[in-house]
Amino acid sequence: MRALILASLLASSPVFAAVPLATIEQRADTLEPKVIAWRRDIHQHPELGNREVRTAALVAAHLRSLGIEVREKVGVTGVVGVLRGGKPGGVVALRADMDALPVREATGLPFASTATGTYNGQTVPVAHACGHDAHVAMLMGAAEMLAGMKAELPGTVVFLFQPAEEGPPPGERGGAQLMKEEGAISSPVPDAVFGIHVWPARAGTLSWRPKGMMAEARQVKITIDGSQTHGAQPWRGIDIISQAATTIQEVNRLTARTTDPTQFPTVLTIATVNAGVRYNIIPDQLVMGGTMRTFDVAQRDRLMADLTKTVDAIALAYGSKAKTELTLSGPLTYNEPALAEWLQGPATEAAGAGNINPAAAPVTPSEDVSVFMQAVGGVYYFLGISPDGVEVKDTPPNHSPYFTVNEKALKVGMKAHVLSALRFLEQKPERTHMAQGS
Repeated sequence: MRALILASLLASSPVFAAVPLATIEQRADTLEPKVIAWRRDIHQHPELGNREVRTAALVAAHLRSLGIEVREKVGVTGVVGVLRGGKPGGVVALRADMDALPVREATGLPFASTATGTYNGQTVPVAHACGHDAHVAMLMGAAEMLAGMKAELPGTVVFLFQPAEEGPPPGERGGAQLMKEEGAISSPVPDAVFGIHVWPARAGTLSWRPKGMMAEARQVKITIDGSQTHGAQPWRGIDIISQAATTIQEVNRLTARTTDPTQFPTVLTIATVNAGVRYNIIPDQLVMGGTMRTFDVAQRDRLMADLTKTVDAIALAYGSKAKTELTLSGPLTYNEPALAEWLQGPATEAAGAGNINPAAAPVTPSEDVSVFMQAVGGVYYFLGISPDGVEVKDTPPNHSPYFTVNEKALKVGMKAHVLSALRFLEQKPERTHMAQGS
């Protein structure tokens, strides 16, 4: 009798999933060649943000062939798929981004991109130098796998194929924010969203951290107005070129000498300086551009105030006028702590014991998946894709013309998508407060 009671308790326990891992493994093995083929096809035909017409059509056709409800042109070229399971339950979303970059590929792969596109009115080379081709292919495979177990699925899965993660073309809107505004996560509303980004690390490993995973990004613009004068008579005007040099030095000091990098990972970079038209004329206006990356709200607010105060003080010393503008370009990618801890189970199933790291270091690039995550909570994590035999430090980084994906990791990513969604619906993990403090 005791054995029967124990067996009954174990069978009803949420940690014993309705769909066994062996079934997932078997279906992943079957789908792996298709995922690789999709990745190569998308890689060879990359498209810039808000121009992912071919990729979106490929995704939409595939989802429809699986019997999944499809909405197209959500946020310009975005695709939303809704798979309603055969059993009642919650709602979970899985997200992949589709856009490529204005980069000339130099990998030498037989399926390397030779495509071009238009950016800022110019014809530019286009390549998937950030791995979004892999993201799309893995989520297409996950959709097929989950659709194949629709009868056992206790709830609904929403598939978010997002355009313009790298930013829309100048003068246009796009990305996660526009998809959200156009109802991508409104009908139905997900209880959580999960997403994967390929990243230099041992192939097939999964890594993430609770709380701040990828930085909040703010665009920095500093405008200095002075008084134009002859280059041979700088005392007759205001030398805003010298002022810019002083400003850059002081901006660098703000993070190098006033911030503890062990407590607050912070980057503040001035990357562009635009001024003047002639070698012997000190101009009357100069514009500097840069980026700020932070993980802590209080530290961010202090740094923003210190930056403005520093720029203004230097302008006062030079007798010019200065204006500092800080525009949010990417919210903090914040992993809900309770879900980040819970994910260890599904991630271990997907990657195998010893192949996960739930306490990874934060990274300073930003990701607009954060828009979805701010709305409903979730976890964003990395899939290692370094080439076999290549150290992580020697792996070409994302956005490099040499960046590529170790395709043996794609099956792990596909399984991670499936297992995060499936186990979330089966187990209904307890949630804690999702506040991000932003």
